[in-house]
Amino acid sequence: MTDQTMSRGAGVALMIASAVMFSSAGLFAKGASASAWDVIFWRGLSSALLTTLFVAGRRNLASEFAGMGWAGLAAAVIGASGSVAFISAFKLTSIANVALIYAAAPMLAALLAWAWIGERMSRPVACACVLGFSGVGVIVSGSLGEVRLSGDLLALWMTVVMAIYLVIYRRYPATPSAGPLVLASVLVLPPALIFGTPFANSLSEIAIMAAFGLVFALASVAMTEGAKRLPSGETALLSTLETPMAPVLAWLVLREVPALLTVVGGGLILLGILASQIAETRRLCRDA
Repeated sequence: MTDQTMSRGAGVALMIASAVMFSSAGLFAKGASASAWDVIFWRGLSSALLTTLFVAGRRNLASEFAGMGWAGLAAAVIGASGSVAFISAFKLTSIANVALIYAAAPMLAALLAWAWIGERMSRPVACACVLGFSGVGVIVSGSLGEVRLSGDLLALWMTVVMAIYLVIYRRYPATPSAGPLVLASVLVLPPALIFGTPFANSLSEIAIMAAFGLVFALASVAMTEGAKRLPSGETALLSTLETPMAPVLAWLVLREVPALLTVVGGGLILLGILASQIAETRRLCRDA
């Protein structure tokens, strides 16, 4: 077995592990009986600490913060608002709704990149955008007039945030990644202390919420390391595994059955993602 084959195998394993860990977010958010603000606090604190320790052991920590610039600060601020929306959404709607709406982020990012930085959008990606936005519309329509609509809208905001986040790094690729990630986790702590009661929870609850941050940090590291070993098309395709895994885990662990419109809308989103990524992978293979 060649070194290249072993590297690719490790990359695939890391990306799958990352997708599994990311897909467990809803289980942690719903598994803790604490309020959303309490989950936000402990997840943010543990994620910030663990990410800082990882970065300090690998490279110059000071450069991660000193070199952020306005782009890094913007990424941190919008990332913080997205984290608040993401965790709160799980408390207000189903895990399937959040996961499938969030899956439209790459397609929205492609549209923003076209509008903001003039990045060319291929026909498969444009078709994927139409399918993705149609799917989000179908999912949200199933919550009209119900309490869970607010959760769907929060998930939609998180999707917008992630799309902006991706385009910032596309436009300013020299922006450090770990510094803004840590800062985003720190920025949520003051409001979480004001609106929540994180220290009033039992030790077992705190352990669950802190583990959420640990899993998030590990998933981020696995995704970063896996992406270094694989072509971008394959990386993007493997990362989509998170989307179907989240509803499956919700059904297996919490017995949460997605609504019919969620399944239909999610199918449209997944079809768009897979079709665009397969087309992009074929294009990269032709150009290689």
